[in-house]
Amino acid sequence: MPVILDRVFGLLSHDVGVDLGTANTMVLVSGRGIVIHEPSVVARHVATGAVLAIGIEAKRMLGKTPGTIEVIRPLKDGVIADFDAAEAMLAYYIKKVHHGPGFWHRVPRPRVVIGIPSGVTEVERRAVQDAALSAGAREAYLIEEPMAAAIGAGLKVQEPEGRMMVDIGGGTAEIAVISLGGIVLNRSVRIAGDELDEAIVRFARMKYGLVIGEATAEQVKLAIGSAYRIEMIQSAKDKQSGILQTVVRGRDLESGLPKSMKFDSVEVREAILPVIQQIVEAIKDTLEETPPELVADILEGGIVLAGGTSLLRGIDKLIAEETKMPVWRMEEPMTGVVKGCGAVLENPALLKRVKVVSGLRM
Repeated sequence: MPVILDRVFGLLSHDVGVDLGTANTMVLVSGRGIVIHEPSVVARHVATGAVLAIGIEAKRMLGKTPGTIEVIRPLKDGVIADFDAAEAMLAYYIKKVHHGPGFWHRVPRPRVVIGIPSGVTEVERRAVQDAALSAGAREAYLIEEPMAAAIGAGLKVQEPEGRMMVDIGGGTAEIAVISLGGIVLNRSVRIAGDELDEAIVRFARMKYGLVIGEATAEQVKLAIGSAYRIEMIQSAKDKQSGILQTVVRGRDLESGLPKSMKFDSVEVREAILPVIQQIVEAIKDTLEETPPELVADILEGGIVLAGGTSLLRGIDKLIAEETKMPVWRMEEPMTGVVKGCGAVLENPALLKRVKVVSGLRM
């Protein structure tokens, strides 16, 4: 792209950071903060492929569509599963943040930084970059999610000290040891919030003969899910008992008729704990491979949690107990990656150091 034209687009477009997550997509506009936080869901016509809804409107259609409409999640386990849907979703959000009168607002050409899982292949990286460029970006940069989350958490990633970042989202759990502006060790485990929902779906079916969807399972997880005994993570001022309960509605497996059941936090915790334990084991395995000098730094600074699934009750306490390390959750953990993407947009030297892929629109 000619330099003069690039400068013109730079003046008329907003640079954006994107957390292209399996469950949710967040968009940060440089100088304005986070302006979009919506589900990563697309609804389209089966025959024509025409996009009918994106984000919140599309998620409302889950499980309620006729045969002519399909509702899909363009990403699976942190990577693009449906390129056309991912491109349409990115293009929609890029245009949404540039909404306004005039020709230039209708053809934005922003610089875009996108967080990606650290364990993706080169082909999967290129798919994200191509989707961003096809969606209208004039420049697309990719940085690994644990690095982005660490920057978003305010950690001094360029210092010669080890920090451990654990970003648990909807599709992947990203575990990384960071020092001197790079990732020393990392693990990307494709087990996270979605697998917790699936575990609750299986539990409801096997124990109660109740058929529920993943959206209902997610509601159960948010309402009463925990990784540790409730009474051990409640504050002294909390007068609730050690058991939480919620009413779950679904379809009876035998009769096919509607059925309601009451679930409690103890049985839900037992259902999801095997999944959580796999994430904990991945953290422990990473610590075992970490050089002693960096382990000493982590012991002092603690393990930092980010991502939506890190909000699960007691997961920080369980990780601390299993690893014998201090654990703290960053403030607003769901926004860590997108804030990190936004921060590197304003720091070209840091972007140059942490990017893993960059490309220009031809």
